[in-house]
Amino acid sequence: MRIPCIALRAVAAVALAGAAAGCGDKVPSIGAKGGPKFRFAPIVRSDIVRTVEATGTVQPRNTPSGVPVGAQVNGKVIKMFVDYNSVVTNGQIVALIDPLVYDATYKSAVAQLHVNQANVDVRAASVKTAEAELKLAEKTFARKKTLFEKKLCSEADMDSAEESLERARASLESARASLKSAKASVEQSEASVNKAKADLDYCTIRSPVDGVVIARKVEEGETVVSSYNAVPVLTIAEDLKTVWVQATIPEADVGNIKVGQPVTFTADAYRRKFKGKVRQIRLASTTTSNVVTYPIIIEAENPGEMLFPGMTATLSIETARADDAVVVSAAAFRFRPKEADLPAGEVPRGRKIWILGDDGSLEPHLVSEGVSDDSFTQLLEAEGLEGKSAVVGYETATTLAKKEDDPTNPFMPKFKRNGTKGTAPEPKKEGAPKFGK
Repeated sequence: MRIPCIALRAVAAVALAGAAAGCGDKVPSIGAKGGPKFRFAPIVRSDIVRTVEATGTVQPRNTPSGVPVGAQVNGKVIKMFVDYNSVVTNGQIVALIDPLVYDATYKSAVAQLHVNQANVDVRAASVKTAEAELKLAEKTFARKKTLFEKKLCSEADMDSAEESLERARASLESARASLKSAKASVEQSEASVNKAKADLDYCTIRSPVDGVVIARKVEEGETVVSSYNAVPVLTIAEDLKTVWVQATIPEADVGNIKVGQPVTFTADAYRRKFKGKVRQIRLASTTTSNVVTYPIIIEAENPGEMLFPGMTATLSIETARADDAVVVSAAAFRFRPKEADLPAGEVPRGRKIWILGDDGSLEPHLVSEGVSDDSFTQLLEAEGLEGKSAVVGYETATTLAKKEDDPTNPFMPKFKRNGTKGTAPEPKKEGAPKFGK
């Protein structure tokens, strides 16, 4: 739902009051003598701001409920180094799980690694021995072959030499395979050492971010049991010097919101305004009672860390602005003259406002609309209209009776604060008067 900007009403009201007080005779009240009486709105120069109003929730950056810090190993918590509201830095130790079992496992894995590394050396020596035996068998076979060709040795000796050569080759292949197996055992032991070292390191729980502890889930002496998921120990809100505000915007308004638009908001805990900008428009819609809404993320500075996670914020997102513009009450576009009051000739088609001429007759003026806050509308190419008064309706018995009891100027519209008091942005124009009760 869009809410008109209060600041514009202030400027328009003050400008109109001055016009009415200084030149009340120039503000017509009737047409021709005895003709109909009209109600008017001044065409003045002012700032106009269009906003989208919403409510949201303050939350830490990146995560709606803070960064969970969990235990990845089982064991008894023997020391908690932080408490609620403790300020922590990235890498700071926040808790300690009893490391006795994991330290023993780590030392055992390291010892097994040393055994397997020594076994590699043994297998490497076996390979060298097998290579030497193969070389001797090859030389023996060559000599036997030469003697056999000269018929100086028996066929049995030749077969024995050939068999020794094949056996030496097989021994070398076996020694090399054993060496590969020993090296694989070393790699396996290194992995076991790394895992045992990681488990030992997990006993020391560290903060993953800079922030403030907002929840403490375990106490000293409790035993945590980690299965597939890390057991939560703490929740840390990331650096609260900058916060996010998540709001839900109806689909009718989300098209007017763009990343980078300025936002002002208030929190019930403080009588002041905070400023931010639209950071993200998320596409994950939610439908509740046939109303489609979209989450919007606003990033804002948090001076003195006054805003706490979970606080409710009343937001005003500035979607359009026109400074020092010619504006008129939006009611002027809704006025439709009675047939008897129409001027002679054809009335032009299009968006128009009606001005009372010097002769008391209505004059239509085609205009182009700019920024509108649903109560006031900017007039584009409004040369000659500034300072005049546009017709917004006919006088009725009710309005006449009110004017008799009201000592103020009868032509000045009555301005009231809306329900979003204090949320709309102030005009940029310096020295603009503020609207009060």
